[in-house]
Amino acid sequence: MMTWSEILSLIWIYVAIGDAYQPEFAEPIVNLSVAVGRDATFRCLVHHLGGYRVGWVKADTKAIQAIHEHVITHNPRVGVSHTDHSTWNLHIKGVQEEDRGHYMCQINTDPMKSQMGYLDVWVPPDIINEESSGDIMAPEGGTVIMVCKARGYPRSHITWKREDGTDIIIKDANSMVPKSKVGVFSGETMKLYKVSRSEMGTYLCIASNGVPPSVSKRITLNVHFHPVIHVPNQLVGAPIETDVTLECYVEAYPKSINYWVRDLGEMVISSERYEVESISRSIFDFKMRLTIRRITKHDLGSYKCIAKNSLGEVESSIRLYEIPGSSRKKDQTAKYEDNLTSEDTDGPGEEDLLTPEEDYTEPYEGSKNKIKTTHEVSKTINQIPHSGHPGVSPTRRTGQSQLTTLKTVKPAAPNVGSRVMTGINETCRVYSFVLLPLWLITLVAGYLCGDSCNLVNFECGTTNVQFLPDLSSQLCKSTYLGSGNLVELVFVLRNRAKVHHIMSRNPRPKLWDS
Repeated sequence: MMTWSEILSLIWIYVAIGDAYQPEFAEPIVNLSVAVGRDATFRCLVHHLGGYRVGWVKADTKAIQAIHEHVITHNPRVGVSHTDHSTWNLHIKGVQEEDRGHYMCQINTDPMKSQMGYLDVWVPPDIINEESSGDIMAPEGGTVIMVCKARGYPRSHITWKREDGTDIIIKDANSMVPKSKVGVFSGETMKLYKVSRSEMGTYLCIASNGVPPSVSKRITLNVHFHPVIHVPNQLVGAPIETDVTLECYVEAYPKSINYWVRDLGEMVISSERYEVESISRSIFDFKMRLTIRRITKHDLGSYKCIAKNSLGEVESSIRLYEIPGSSRKKDQTAKYEDNLTSEDTDGPGEEDLLTPEEDYTEPYEGSKNKIKTTHEVSKTINQIPHSGHPGVSPTRRTGQSQLTTLKTVKPAAPNVGSRVMTGINETCRVYSFVLLPLWLITLVAGYLCGDSCNLVNFECGTTNVQFLPDLSSQLCKSTYLGSGNLVELVFVLRNRAKVHHIMSRNPRPKLWDS
């Protein structure tokens, strides 16, 4: 029979053994971050579970998810599993935003033992169309406000780009000068002040928050303005029986109706000899092209290109003229020069004209002055003899430009028997690929005019008439006083240096050539 001391010893041993094998958590629960729609699994590792049980509870709602091997919640996406009664798992399939929160793993000891893990549910961005801008139409010079809002978790970040990759122009509300040009603009709201037609196009609102995929919305900005026409060549020449093309450039939005008419209002439509084209260069920029094949005398004259939209109408004219044929080979510039002389209706009559020399011979009355071919203006000036001209001094000056060809042709001698051109109106044209300096033209003018002329004034300006495609032109007019009569020299700086002249025995009271 055991004594009381032996019984107390056994009780102490049982209590000590029981305390030594109490359940305990082997490691903390790992927090989870899962994109919506993915699966999540919490793991709770327990040592010495013995006869105790493990339960799962959603802490914020106190809703029991499972006890031991049995699922308690009615959520069909929740499940449990275990391995060797030590690893206990809570499975959540197809995670939704409402699943976000703390989850507790409990052991039903006394007192209860528990630990928690957090489930963070990420939501990719989604643009809220109801709160975002749609396509916008604004007048040129107006203000445009674009708004883009998106939902998502974490909060979405909004950026703007142009679909074509060009910069976004940021201006102040009270200034037309761009404040900056950026490839990317950040923020839910983007304001464009004093918009121009160049800002027309598609803008992309891009929402991202680190959760793929990022999403975007296309917003098209249409800037409406009345039509504008640009004509690069208002004067076009071609020989008869050749093809010629007339071109106008139109900018307009909404898109304009573009068409051609003749000078009497007859509309030009495509046919065997006429080809009418409209070539799109951008959403608001178009090229109007009219090709006339085997032109005849009837085709010569004015053509109008007309553009019309809901905001207005505009037109511009192109004059088609004939370049006469020649038995000798001439370039297009030479042909135009001959045509310019023959078609001058304001000049003297055909019976009053002296025959000009197309190429330089020798100066009349024994003069030995001649401007020679050179590549430098300064070298050219050094080769001009003084000859005692009272109005011009051949001071040595440095040339301001390089000339590919400079060939000045002096007019044939007038029938006056001397170098003094009394009662003669003379018009000279100098053609060159580059613009001649003012001082060189002054020297040439004085040289051609001779001793009878004193320089009265000199003025130089530009003209809008373009005699040949893709070449600029400049018109310089000099007025001289010679022996009591006005002598006018007009220098049209153009292709290959060459002088043509027109002389009249009977001077007119006005300067008829321009």
